[in-house]
Amino acid sequence: MTQQDIFHASITFDSMGLRDSVLKGLRDAGFDKPTDIQAELIPLILTGKDVMGQAKTGTGKTAAFGLPLLHLCEKDIPSQALVLVPTRELAAQVAGEIDILGKYTPIRSVCIISRESMRYQSNQVKGGAHIIVGTPGRVMDMHGRGEIDFRNIRFAILDEVDRMLDIGFREDIRKILSMIKREHQTIFVSATIGEDIERLARRFMHDEAQKIATVSGSLTVAQVEQKYLSVQPWDKRSLLLHLLRNKEPDTTVVFCRTKATVHRVTQYLREKGINCREIHGDLPQAKRTRVMDAMRKGQLSVLVASDLAARGLDVEHISHVINYDLPEDSEIYIHRIGRTARAGRKGCAWSFVTPEEGNLLTNIEKLAGAHIEQMDYPDFKPGPVPEGARTAPKSRRREVRDIREVVAERAAPAAAVEGLTEEQIKQMFPNGVVPKSAPKRTLGSRFSRRR
Repeated sequence: MTQQDIFHASITFDSMGLRDSVLKGLRDAGFDKPTDIQAELIPLILTGKDVMGQAKTGTGKTAAFGLPLLHLCEKDIPSQALVLVPTRELAAQVAGEIDILGKYTPIRSVCIISRESMRYQSNQVKGGAHIIVGTPGRVMDMHGRGEIDFRNIRFAILDEVDRMLDIGFREDIRKILSMIKREHQTIFVSATIGEDIERLARRFMHDEAQKIATVSGSLTVAQVEQKYLSVQPWDKRSLLLHLLRNKEPDTTVVFCRTKATVHRVTQYLREKGINCREIHGDLPQAKRTRVMDAMRKGQLSVLVASDLAARGLDVEHISHVINYDLPEDSEIYIHRIGRTARAGRKGCAWSFVTPEEGNLLTNIEKLAGAHIEQMDYPDFKPGPVPEGARTAPKSRRREVRDIREVVAERAAPAAAVEGLTEEQIKQMFPNGVVPKSAPKRTLGSRFSRRR
């Protein structure tokens, strides 16, 4: 992929009509030419239209809406723009980038997130911050306490709109947008916007809202070299260690499906002498901030993360993403691998695929519109099959799994799959009793299943 495939060939930032103070901040931040999404979205936003922008991760969507906000906001009016994002990390990232781009303007942002001082955030708002960037829960909380006023809101932005309108956030978003009473411009952006999300999003926009999509049929970051490695569940940790020691990737993010796996993998790697840290939803915000600071300063070579970090982790020098667990949702894969190959750089994504996960890999390839090749690693020696562990044929595909089968499968080989001792497994179950058989079909319900 060439730079011509990333940056717009003819439009320049100077030709868009942005203020000189905004352009000066752009130059200081190292921006030269606009990416396709920036070239398409910024002029539309400047005209006051409601817009929906879809573009690959790492193509500068924050600047695509942040630059028009810096240009359009008036210096003497507080709380003119509200930017809602799904995670605390992403909120801090967006607010930080807006302030960097707007360092020569009088426009300032405030980051409104939980687990940080509400008094400090309230003082920032009362001090005249023009752009509020926050997560829905804390924004609703502070609005309910009278700490945030929506009377001046002229711009409402949803970043990662597919996540924001997912079932978990949908009602909060509806409430927040309904509380903005004055006429305002709505801007939604994301790397993935399915038909269902688009229909839902348009309910919050004017009828003439325009959608700009610059993904050209493929949602995968074209700069990422994607490979998969076939591996048995019990060999995952040793394979991960082998790759980190022998392939010597620069800065690596390892994605796991659960917080428990994140913790266990981190402990294992640290015991083996790997410089790594973990980040997940149960980690206090102060610790998460320290981890991210170490990552950005190059003091950390491996970060083991849950999907919390997939959308809010913006570190330019990440060279490799390793999917220790394939995500159930194929779109999460897109966001994961977008953590590498930032701003036109190249990157690598390696995915561990167990024999049972062939269908997940196929779904990812369909969404990405690309064939993911297998990666050979002949120098790695798989371990013996643990007693009681299940192996499945590579051709196996599961579309729907019975809940009894899931519970039974997790109970029987858990120690073998995750490399835990029997004592550790017992601690994971109430009273230390490990299930030996599948639960009853009714799962304890006192109601008959017969009709």
